[in-house]
Amino acid sequence: MNKRAVLSATGLWTPSQSISNDELVTSYNTWAEAWNKEHAGEIEKGEVEPKPLSSAPFIEKASGIKSRYVISKESILDPAIMAPRIAERPNEEISILAEIAVNAARDALKTAGREAKDVDAVLVACSNLQRGYPAISVEVQDALGMDNGFGYDMNVACSSATFGLSTAQSMIVSGQAKSVLVCNPEICSGHLNFRDRDSHFIFGDVATAILVEEESRANGAAYDILGTKLKTRFSNNIRNNFGFLNRAAPEGIGKEDKLFVQEGRKVFREVVPLVANMIVEHLAELDLAPAQLKRLWLHQANLSMNHFIAKKVMGHEVSEEDAPVILDEYANTSSAGSIIAFHKHHEDFTRGDLGLICSFGAGYSAGTVVVRKR
Repeated sequence: MNKRAVLSATGLWTPSQSISNDELVTSYNTWAEAWNKEHAGEIEKGEVEPKPLSSAPFIEKASGIKSRYVISKESILDPAIMAPRIAERPNEEISILAEIAVNAARDALKTAGREAKDVDAVLVACSNLQRGYPAISVEVQDALGMDNGFGYDMNVACSSATFGLSTAQSMIVSGQAKSVLVCNPEICSGHLNFRDRDSHFIFGDVATAILVEEESRANGAAYDILGTKLKTRFSNNIRNNFGFLNRAAPEGIGKEDKLFVQEGRKVFREVVPLVANMIVEHLAELDLAPAQLKRLWLHQANLSMNHFIAKKVMGHEVSEEDAPVILDEYANTSSAGSIIAFHKHHEDFTRGDLGLICSFGAGYSAGTVVVRKR
């Protein structure tokens, strides 16, 4: 008989520093105005386009974002730098990505009343891994004091958390593990071009963690995982070309495509129907109707995308109680967004209530996880 997996707890670590839209705009516009002045002659001749200015109303209308948490505020706002500055640590110290993953993991363990020795496996699932090897997950395992078990890293961009959740469920069902920590450390400010008016406001930094366990370990706060559904489809519309092979073609190292780039309108037009249809299909596979869902914890990338997806799934306009929004405070935190939404907006669930965690992003990739309060 197959075992059932439950979501026992989530954890959240938030940086202490936050950047408002006004602060970000002041920095960007200072740089853009200086650039336009420096290149005035070329602009006048039509050889280059002037850098457009940004504004707080533009950002909020385009995305719904009002602020974002970051690990390195001062350097991001410095017009001469406009990038995070995080000191490289010696190999003997814990890496920054592992450190924030451990912070979120400990929060999840504390909520569930568990200790690290209770965990069999650690998955670090995120968009931007700090290094290729040794795996960040194995470092997290070590930092938590787990003497046994195993860990590995995985990357499916913004869908990493739901893909990690699905992988953890499979481990439980197969008997490979009884308890799995899925960590989503996201330092998204590191891959963002703060000199691009159309994207300089999108991302923030955070870390989340999810504890998935065999149902015999479940406590009263747990959620049955009724099913997961995963989908990928290749697209160049969201891309980041940074990688270890860049040094093999040094002439391209400074190109902007080594940071986050996207064709925003194409992404909106193609991803919204893909995700909405996937949610409806998944519910039908589980013999559930959208009306049975109490809440949608959607990926937090863009407010309009979430509104359109939720409306298409539910068949009517939905409130923020039905589909909570956290991107106004956190911005897009890649894989962590839907987990933050769940973490902050699930305590009103009672036994039998149904909800759906959904993420989507580069790849294209999309993942849905249907849960029921025990």
